[in-house]
Amino acid sequence: MRLHEVRTYLSAEALAREDQLAWKLAEVAGDPMAVDDDVVEMIGNRIIDNAAVAAASLARRPVASARAQAMAHPLAPGATVLGLSPHRRVSPEWAAWANGVAVRELDFHDTFLAADYSHPGDNIPPVLAVAQHCGRTGADLVRGLAAAYEIHVALVRGICLHEHKIDHIAHLGPAAAAGLGALLGLPVATIYQAIQATLHVTTTTRQSRKGEISSWKAYAPAFAGKMAIEMTDRVMRGEGAPSPAYEGEDGFIAWLLGGPSAVYAVPLPEAGEAKRAILDTYTKEHSAEYQSQALIDLARRLGRRIPDLGRAREIVIHTSHHTHFVIGTGANDPQKMDPEASRETLDHSIMYIFAVALEDGAWHHERSYAPERARRPDTVALWHKIRTVEDPDWTRRYHARDPGEKAFGGRVVVTLADGSVVEDEIAVADAHPLGARPFRREHYVAKFRALAAGIVPEAEQDRFLGTVERLPRLSANDLSGLTFAVDPARAATQGGRGIFGAGAATRQPSLVAG
Repeated sequence: MRLHEVRTYLSAEALAREDQLAWKLAEVAGDPMAVDDDVVEMIGNRIIDNAAVAAASLARRPVASARAQAMAHPLAPGATVLGLSPHRRVSPEWAAWANGVAVRELDFHDTFLAADYSHPGDNIPPVLAVAQHCGRTGADLVRGLAAAYEIHVALVRGICLHEHKIDHIAHLGPAAAAGLGALLGLPVATIYQAIQATLHVTTTTRQSRKGEISSWKAYAPAFAGKMAIEMTDRVMRGEGAPSPAYEGEDGFIAWLLGGPSAVYAVPLPEAGEAKRAILDTYTKEHSAEYQSQALIDLARRLGRRIPDLGRAREIVIHTSHHTHFVIGTGANDPQKMDPEASRETLDHSIMYIFAVALEDGAWHHERSYAPERARRPDTVALWHKIRTVEDPDWTRRYHARDPGEKAFGGRVVVTLADGSVVEDEIAVADAHPLGARPFRREHYVAKFRALAAGIVPEAEQDRFLGTVERLPRLSANDLSGLTFAVDPARAATQGGRGIFGAGAATRQPSLVAG
């Protein structure tokens, strides 16, 4: 592993493209190293994980809206849309849009946290869609996803976006473009341009995760994947991109991040080094922001020690800077304490999440967010007794490089009415690789079975899981099996009609000659 330093350069300094971060990322993506067996296994796990959470979200309005938009763009050969027949194909960027929203809607798939935040599984919809459209094999898909995860994790380790209020899809877009380049075996020079172009159009603000959070939180990563496809298509046709996108005098670092004096260090594998970053990422057992995962597990066990939660006078969660300021009281968002808040807001309120997990001893992706659940008087009373504080030691552990030291939990102190105290702490979620019950293939399968039950027919579940088992050996035709179909009533379009209605629109092919 090597550290690549990134800073702003004046235009007069004429930074060679081979020394630019986008070129270095493209070189990693274009390195044709074989993918290790344990990485292949984990890629399969994450394909299952994405399908699980997408199945559970199919009938939700944001997902139905995105699916309806995609259905207005049929194309052959095209790509599949989760929930629809594999024979019903749409243009790949629109398949990535629809499937990306389905995957993100419940905030329930994989995560990587370091200098910034990320959900690397968001790379799967665009890379898979293009693989299906362009007739690539399972081995090609594995190579593309290994590269996308590698680039995404590297950027998240090296460059903090959130302190400058830039949304984390600014790392996702370039990672997805890199993954597409690896999938298609594009020249480094082409991948380089695709990365820069995608960065340029996917840099947005964090208001999407602040205040009254809307369904755009699910659409944002789908937008990044869609843009990665469109920008890759564009540069494949011979077009260029703003350059140098990261280091330019009027570029990303100079004006949107730390400024002309800032220096970032991005860790990248050496040429010929295996791409294994996906193994440093982790999925979710619970449908909520990742920083709440360990605290939900702690609440489940702490609640058993407090028979009467009505006796609680105050609950203080001592945790990291990120948890306190993103989902805690440090965010200063009154919406996080509002029983009428949106689901998207509640899944970013550790105060609400901890209260419900304490009371119920469990967490459910639908019942825990139901409006009647959020409005329960005893829940509201308990919720408003909870606050977070930043603890420097938990912040240090959040940023630790040593996996055995890194932590995403906290210490909870419950003060009861009589002045007695009950406290406990947890470092990582039970499902974390170092947790009490690390997720293995059988856990991903169980999650898929549970979330797909009553939605995806059992025979269709079996067929999908069997296809994933053969992932590295899948032919181009077999890749259409990396989806699932449901009864049309289960995926009925809901919500408004939109500009295009439900009809089809003709368009030019993408990512093919023409």
